Amino acid sequence: MKFIFVVVLCYLLGSIPPSFLIGKFVKKIDIRQYGSGNVGATNTFRVLGLKAGIAVFLADILKGVIAVLIGRWIAGEAGAYAAGVAVIAGHNWSVFLNFKGGKGIATSFGVILIHFPVISGILFVIGVIIIAITRYVSLASITAAVLLPILLIVFGYRWSIVLFGLLLGSMALIRHRSNISRLLSGRENKLGERSRVQ
Repeated sequence: MKFIFVVVLCYLLGSIPPSFLIGKFVKKIDIRQYGSGNVGATNTFRVLGLKAGIAVFLADILKGVIAVLIGRWIAGEAGAYAAGVAVIAGHNWSVFLNFKGGKGIATSFGVILIHFPVISGILFVIGVIIIAITRYVSLASITAAVLLPILLIVFGYRWSIVLFGLLLGSMALIRHRSNISRLLSGRENKLGERSRVQ
């Protein structure tokens, strides 16, 4: 029963969309109607600017952190891992946005930060380098999704944990299918190419 409670609670936590709320209450817009239409930090940055983008990025990370800590507190380590999956699922397919949502990278980072702090640091550095060189946030996100289960293997985690990393990576890749297509065709937007709302 505790396990089910954790999953439902953390899914609902993940479903809270900071980007949508900031757009509605600060700029009086539906951010889904601007830029890429995504309710994540990158589109928030493009549409609402740096401060709003950072606020959403940190809020989405915090969702992942809080969910894992709640899961661990209520249902132990199994609860912590289930909470991580649930909060990302909530972010990606929010019940409050008709089961649509963001792409889960910042929330996934929050989950990884608590479960695998060293690996989260490695992925963050690699992501920053990729963005600095290419200006493609999506490429950094896709690379992190692919590297997560690989790094878990390298660091000697048991196979059940590797499968957890594979699940998180797969969820991210599913949400980035359109980005992958645009990257391959050279049509992907680079960081700094905005649709800024004044």
